Formats: sequence, structure tokens, C-alpha cells
Amino acid sequence: MNLQQLRYVHEVARHGLNVSEAAEALFTSQPGVSKQIRQLEAELGVEIFVRHGKRLVEVTEPGRAVLEIVGRMLRDMENLRQVGEEFSNESAGSLSIATTHTQARYALPGVIRDFMQRYPQVKLSLHQGSPRQVCEMVLSGEADIAIATEAIADYDELVMLPCQQWNRCIVAPLRHPILQASPLTLEEIARWPIVTYDFAFTGRNQINKAFLGRGLKPNVVLTAIDSDVIKTYVGMGLGVGILARMAYDPVVDKNLGMLDASHLFESSTTRIGIPRKAWLRGYVYAFIELFAPHLSRRVVEAALAGGGTDPGL
Repeated sequence: MNLQQLRYVHEVARHGLNVSEAAEALFTSQPGVSKQIRQLEAELGVEIFVRHGKRLVEVTEPGRAVLEIVGRMLRDMENLRQVGEEFSNESAGSLSIATTHTQARYALPGVIRDFMQRYPQVKLSLHQGSPRQVCEMVLSGEADIAIATEAIADYDELVMLPCQQWNRCIVAPLRHPILQASPLTLEEIARWPIVTYDFAFTGRNQINKAFLGRGLKPNVVLTAIDSDVIKTYVGMGLGVGILARMAYDPVVDKNLGMLDASHLFESSTTRIGIPRKAWLRGYVYAFIELFAPHLSRRVVEAALAGGGTDPGL
């Protein structure tokens, strides 16, 4: 058994059992990957994958246990590497952040600017996706931390750190009648076609819950995965938009009017997700604290060690 075999098994599972894609990601050949996996299975005495001809079609029951252990081992190996880098050079390296479009576009720019000024030798990369996708990116090792509103709480493998609360607003073309509503009510919103987030994104559950609580069935005519797309179609007159308050800029969105809707919906909480027992470079702690000042290094380390309490907001 060797580290190369463990990486091959991990990558094959991460690429949906597609050996060709895994081999390409590993910069090696497909036959080489298949051979190493066969050798590992022979040494362990169990099959990790179910095969149909030359194709891998499923993970076996013992294979699931093997992959879970392999994932932990590879994360620990990465932590060992991080320890060495931490003490050899504390101000240089890389930081990969998986997040949603709304966070990347509206919540993170100022934080990233300040971080890059403080740590010019750290290479930053942003990966965008749905909340569940960004969590999977962290668990697979593709990203170091996840920043999202939904889904992080559903992953026991991640330490969940609450960062900030936010709520929603209504946007509509400037002469739309809804902008004259005083007070704004759910009943008034439900009178109009609605453009809002896809079910997997940005607090959609709170929107649905609010309307259901009043016995209303909103006419959602279009959903999208990011705020800019919602505003584009609202500007075309396809409906009124329900979006994160942070996503409305009166200068940029001068063709749209806005009404605060925080009195109509429950607040949502943006969270940072970090793999349990992860070893973080010093500059990662600095980034987290820039984004959420109450999350000091001491608080984050206690949470990762399992001895901390929810830092709250």
C-alpha cells in the first residue's frame, strides 16, 4: 500500500468513477490508475469498486469504508504539509475559497482587497457553485474553506462558524406599482410574477416558509442562481425580484427601485465551513477574521479542536 494508490482511489471516486478523467487530473495514464487500484484491492482483500467489463459502475460497501479512511488520510497528509509551510514561510502560499455567486460578488470584494494588501505573496482562488457544491469542494480538498448560507449545517464533516446575518429586499422597475406599497406585505408581493433564487440557493427556504405561513402561493415565474441574473430579468419587466439586500446597489442598479423586506422574512446566516481537525495557515485565520471580526484565531482553533462553543453573532 502506498500514497499513490490512495490518491488514485480518491480521485476516481471524486470524478464519479470516471477513470479517464481521474487519470487526466493526476497527469498519468488510465491503465496505470486501473493497475494501482487493482493492486490496492488485492492487498486489502476487498473490492473497492463494482465493475461492469472495464467500467467502474459503483462503490462497494467495504469500498465506502475504504474511501472514508482514505479521505481522512489524505487530509492529514495535507495538514502535515501545511505545518511545514506554516513555519517555513508564514506569509506566502495559497488560499482556495469555495463560495456562492452572491458572496463572491457582494460580500467578499472588500475583504479580498484588504487581505491581498496584507498578504501580497498569497495566491487566492475563488471557486463558485451552489452551497452544496462548495461544501463538496472543501471535503474533496479542492478548496480550503467554504462560505455559504445554505447547506453547510448539513455536513457533519465541516465545522460551521456563523459569520453574519442578512435579509432580503424587493426590486422592481422604477414605475412599478409595488414600489408604492406602504407597508410592503407578502400579500402585495404575491399579486405579481416573482423572479428569485433557485431552490438550492441563498435562503430560498425562508422565502417559501414566509409565504406558506400566510397561506399564499407565490407565482414564481423564473429562478436563477445569482443576483445579477435576477436583476437583469426584473429590469426587463418579467416580474418583481426577491433577492439578498446586499445585492442591490442604488448606483449600479439605477433602473430599479428597492423596498426593504426584512420585516417579512426570517434572517439568513452566512457561515464559513472548515474540515474538522484541519490545520490552517496563519493567513487563513487572518482571512476569516477579516470576513467575520468576531471569529478570532483563538475562537476558530477552539472550534476545530472540538472544544469551542458556537461563537454566535
